[in-house]
Amino acid sequence: MRAVRAPQFGLAWLVPAAILVLWIAAGVFGWVQSYQLATPQGVIEELVSLSSRGLLAKNIIASVERVFGGFGIALGLAIVVGTLVGLSPTAERLLDPTLQAIRAVPSLAWVPLLLLWMGIGEAAKITLIAIGAFFPIYVNLVAGIHGIDRKLIEVAQTLDVRGVRLAARVILPATLPSLLVGARIGLTQAWLFLVAAELLASTRGLGFMLTEGQQISRPDEILSAILLLALFGKLSEMGMRLLEARLTGWTDTFR
Repeated sequence: MRAVRAPQFGLAWLVPAAILVLWIAAGVFGWVQSYQLATPQGVIEELVSLSSRGLLAKNIIASVERVFGGFGIALGLAIVVGTLVGLSPTAERLLDPTLQAIRAVPSLAWVPLLLLWMGIGEAAKITLIAIGAFFPIYVNLVAGIHGIDRKLIEVAQTLDVRGVRLAARVILPATLPSLLVGARIGLTQAWLFLVAAELLASTRGLGFMLTEGQQISRPDEILSAILLLALFGKLSEMGMRLLEARLTGWTDTFR
């Protein structure tokens, strides 16, 4: 088993390594001007400089708090609304068309409205992230409920398991794989919406680093923020995959 896994693990680093080689070559051979693309050394120096001034940790902590705050709200709402829509045809006809229409609204379209409603504080930023994270969880949960074997529901109802007990003891366990996939996508989506959220007059955060770098023409700061967003987004996705594997190990699926 180890002999099989090692090459597969190495493959994951092949594309990043190729990108790094091209990035270094672009700087060495002058394929791209320095004001357009910072070198890897320049990015490392910028990260060290930010860290030494205490700004790196400050920006990372602010973004992580916003992402997980918005994701937590989205997860709770999606479980409640998704379960209701999945179980009730009436609720589906009433709510789902509107939710699907809202889902199609681009993230930046919410920015001016949230500014009017909530101002430039943390509430607006967390709300925008919650909007982005909500829909993948909701859609996957509803699809999972619709895919439940009808016999499970009939057996539960025969045993007089109904209402909240039916949802807690039958519906949610049966839809757990779908819910976890939706949560993984939702958490990734939360990082995507973070940048739009931090356009709302932020003074800290990885999205703020992007904006500041663009305003003062600092490609090293822009690339530092992009790399950190990619890193934390990937770590979040890996964490959710580990959680999926742990909680759904009982499933008999092709992998």
